Amino acid sequence: MADDKLIASESALLVVLMAEAREVLQTELQERYGLVVRKPSRDKLVRLRYLSSRKSGRSIALTLEDDGWVRVQKDLDFKARGAAALGAALTALQAALRDRVLARSGCASLAELFALTDVRALSAAPSASDQDLRVRVKTAYDALAEAPGAWVGLARLRPFLADVPREAVDETLRLLSRESGVNIVPESNQKMLTETDAQAALHIGGQDKHLLAIGV
Repeated sequence: MADDKLIASESALLVVLMAEAREVLQTELQERYGLVVRKPSRDKLVRLRYLSSRKSGRSIALTLEDDGWVRVQKDLDFKARGAAALGAALTALQAALRDRVLARSGCASLAELFALTDVRALSAAPSASDQDLRVRVKTAYDALAEAPGAWVGLARLRPFLADVPREAVDETLRLLSRESGVNIVPESNQKMLTETDAQAALHIGGQDKHLLAIGV
């Protein structure tokens, strides 16, 4: 549908919520990033299942949903008239890189973090056999988890490994599940599962499992 195409401010909202990786109040979005969320855009993104919203005091709390995490992996359109929205998105991304990703990486600076990029990736996309998938899974988990040991849905994790065959990712998750401090469990409330959750589930031990925790 034409109405489903995102405008710049809607794309920016998804990027900011991705960078925050938590529930955020609309008032905080405006105060911190100058990002004003209009009701038509909010309702549209909820309808598309990119985010969820709930009343919280005098404000509204927004959370990026699984389909929203998938959407921000794809190209987003920022036009010139969306300069303010683009600024909000870049501000949120910079803060996330500096305050969370950099801190968890063990690097002293952003320059050191980006210098860790495998030189082979600059010339060709590596195959699954060339990757240390265990490290990639843990790195993606660290980027998504609010704290060590927090639950992260496999539906949120898999887009970060979309270039790797599903079978290779599944095998790595199975091996990880045997390690100390790693848990992979089913969603306890099956009514909350979306189609995306079901497709991302790992079948292990005769069960479909949907949630990963590392550092328990």
